[in-house]
Amino acid sequence: MRSLLPFVVLSLWCSSTVAVPATGAEQAIFQLKNALTSDKPDVTKYLDEAKQSILKGKENLEKWYHSGSQYIKQDGLLYELVSHSAFSQHQLRVTEPNLCDPSVKQYSGFLDIAQDKHLFFWFFEARTSPETAPLVLWLNGGPGCSSSTGLMFELGPCNVANEGADTTINDHSWTTQANIIFLDQPVNVGYSYADEGTTVSNSPIAGQDVYAFLQLFFAKYPKYASLPFHIAAESYGGTYAPNFASVIHQKNKALSLAPVPGVKHIHLNSIILANGLTDPYIQMASIPDYACEGPFPIYGGPEDPRCAALKTKVPTCQRLIKSCYSYNSRFTCVPAQLYCNTQLFGPLMQTGLNPYDVRLKCDRATDGDLCYKQMGWIETWMNNPQHKAALGVNPSQDFAACNMEVNQAFTMQGDGMHRAAALLPELIESGVRLLVYAGNADLMCNYLGNERWVHELETSFQPEFSKTKAIPWVTNGSGKLAGEFRSAGGAGFTAGNVTFVNVYDAGHMVPHDQPEAALVSPLGFLRDPSSLPRVFA
Repeated sequence: MRSLLPFVVLSLWCSSTVAVPATGAEQAIFQLKNALTSDKPDVTKYLDEAKQSILKGKENLEKWYHSGSQYIKQDGLLYELVSHSAFSQHQLRVTEPNLCDPSVKQYSGFLDIAQDKHLFFWFFEARTSPETAPLVLWLNGGPGCSSSTGLMFELGPCNVANEGADTTINDHSWTTQANIIFLDQPVNVGYSYADEGTTVSNSPIAGQDVYAFLQLFFAKYPKYASLPFHIAAESYGGTYAPNFASVIHQKNKALSLAPVPGVKHIHLNSIILANGLTDPYIQMASIPDYACEGPFPIYGGPEDPRCAALKTKVPTCQRLIKSCYSYNSRFTCVPAQLYCNTQLFGPLMQTGLNPYDVRLKCDRATDGDLCYKQMGWIETWMNNPQHKAALGVNPSQDFAACNMEVNQAFTMQGDGMHRAAALLPELIESGVRLLVYAGNADLMCNYLGNERWVHELETSFQPEFSKTKAIPWVTNGSGKLAGEFRSAGGAGFTAGNVTFVNVYDAGHMVPHDQPEAALVSPLGFLRDPSSLPRVFA
């Protein structure tokens, strides 16, 4: 099973208005359930004196109002409770931590869904001009991997250090210029949890909960509702993000026809896909090309018999994926996912290389199943009871960077073989911009496949994009050749409507491997400066 794990986990990865609380019988059942689990350790000792004073003498699940806001004591922790009349099955529980980067405003807590699902979020204001900075929703992939990977190992305001005992400030964090929400979804990922083993196993359903979360977040913090909103997603997020963006777009269209009091239009501005899995038919076929003729060849070259053997697997893989595209059924999509993963990725996993950065070896005994020992460090930091209490997480709750049960649930629905790219043309034609970037040392969601599907994307910008030549990209700070890019739209004066960036000397997690380049390129795209050279320079 250990040897199968890397290609089951297609990525890290590729692989306010106020929700209405339960009342009457529902609330009685909820309280009884909590009482039956009241042997949990006292967590108030982890709270600061002010919160301890507020909670003293209050019963668990007690609610009260103060200065126009509603609060709740739950699991010994203090939350502000946020509800919305249009989302009666959802509510937010919010607290204000002071971790990771104490210099900025933070919010964290849970989106409660129908009293049995709970999604964890952690928000950081931008370090500069948060009132005008863009708002970004960051998602990691897996499926089943926590956004803490992006937060503490890539683009977040702090980096995990000292084997999980500490963090250090990340000077290249995207929070330098953007407000960012890190969201653990679906349920049972990271700190997110379900009361009765409930789970979500496909991206469209997960998108409905994300939309409700955003509406409650904006209801509580309306100053962010008017900002340009962007979805940025890595790896399997290349499947999540188009689905979530499509839900937002469709909801926006419905609101324009029939406004709902308190429900806000979300200013969806762009989608950023980082080493994503978005069009499997094209991307799976690129694996032999990357392994045999890419910038860091895994085999000896095109004449290597192992390359020829790998290429023989492509026609069957594509035939199965095409059937999945045509019938959109788990009975066609699961066989495609299992065949393509085992037959194309399987042989490459036996090389001993890190599939997320083929420049590196991977010793899973010391580096972990995902080839990065820092994943274990993150788990150590996130499982510190004091950190949990500060974030509004019950200290008795366990944190895991990736949940294999969630991963397998998505796998057994064939979710990763759906063509999320099919959702993008309508969004792009409506004015939502697309940026796809990929590190050229990543095997799992390689840059060749990503560039090819962007090239084939059928939009009004496709003819222009197909004619573009790759342009060298040199960073301003170091003057280093960081990669190359292609872009269509914007008449050569803005960031463009469809853009692809190949990032040199970076693996699956570009912000970790090339922090300067990752800070400049996506954030330049978000802010849409006056010229392309400034966006990618």
